[in-house]
Amino acid sequence: METKRIELFQLKQKQVLPLKAKVILTNRRIKEWYEHYKGNVYVSFSGGKDSTVLLHLVRKLYPDVEAVFVDTGLEYPEIREFVKTINNVTVLRPKMAFKQVLDTYGYPVVSKMIATTLRKLRTSNLSEKYRNKLLNGDERGNTGKLSKKYKYLLNAPFKISEQCCDVMKKNPVKIYERKTKKKGFIGTMAEDSFNRQIEYLKQGCNNFSKEKSMPISFWTQKDVWDYIKKNKLEYSSIYNKGVEHTGCMFCMFGIQFDKTPNRFMCMKKTHPQLYNYCIKNLGIGNVLEFMQIDYGKQEQLCLQLNLKEAPSIPPNPKGIGYP
Repeated sequence: METKRIELFQLKQKQVLPLKAKVILTNRRIKEWYEHYKGNVYVSFSGGKDSTVLLHLVRKLYPDVEAVFVDTGLEYPEIREFVKTINNVTVLRPKMAFKQVLDTYGYPVVSKMIATTLRKLRTSNLSEKYRNKLLNGDERGNTGKLSKKYKYLLNAPFKISEQCCDVMKKNPVKIYERKTKKKGFIGTMAEDSFNRQIEYLKQGCNNFSKEKSMPISFWTQKDVWDYIKKNKLEYSSIYNKGVEHTGCMFCMFGIQFDKTPNRFMCMKKTHPQLYNYCIKNLGIGNVLEFMQIDYGKQEQLCLQLNLKEAPSIPPNPKGIGYP
């Protein structure tokens, strides 16, 4: 326990360092990774602000490093348009469309941990001891226990699963890495979530045993924006339309913590066609109603939003994820 406290304190110390110092530390981790794999590396590029900064940092040191973008069909159109402006980007695509993933595996709700627990309790042949642990905890504590407030989802009239990320994003990358033998830089940060903080405390920026590099993991969101402004970087226009997080548009992880207007209320204003598709065609409206989360049904709420409507952008030409 004392070791964990020390590691957390050290992380907090790094997070308050000035940006100039963070860039120096990050450059060391980038060089360490690049040299260890003799340049056979790539940057995992989502088109979001964090990976935009990471790509800039890496290419300042090594201009020829490849960027890899997974076009799941679930990205904001503005993200996909921005990715097209970046040179040396390899585009990967999943083998399954999102609707097929939902039908096969289930909807991503609450969080990856909770969705995993719900999936196991609802679909797996568990031992009585393990099932009881997931429902009530055990003598070691409540790690992995399903919170009481989410037990109602055990009776949800739809499948629940965390597996969409594996199918849509991780699997295409695994295939790419097996083929190229390249090792990736990832632009995640410890402050993004509790799980990412735990991951950083366990492995730091570079974990060679797990072959995972997160060189800006001790940065903050403020650092990212400060770096963008200081270096006058271009970034996706989606951030100018009231959208703060640019992951999969239709993902419901963390929706219960969104401020009003939440991500779907914003989408109704900025991307009405995609909003209708996800709410109606994908059945996400039914899921949110079961969870008693407003998604923009109340017209007066949406009309009050001071958001710019997105320009008309054609859907994914490969047809993955969109109608």
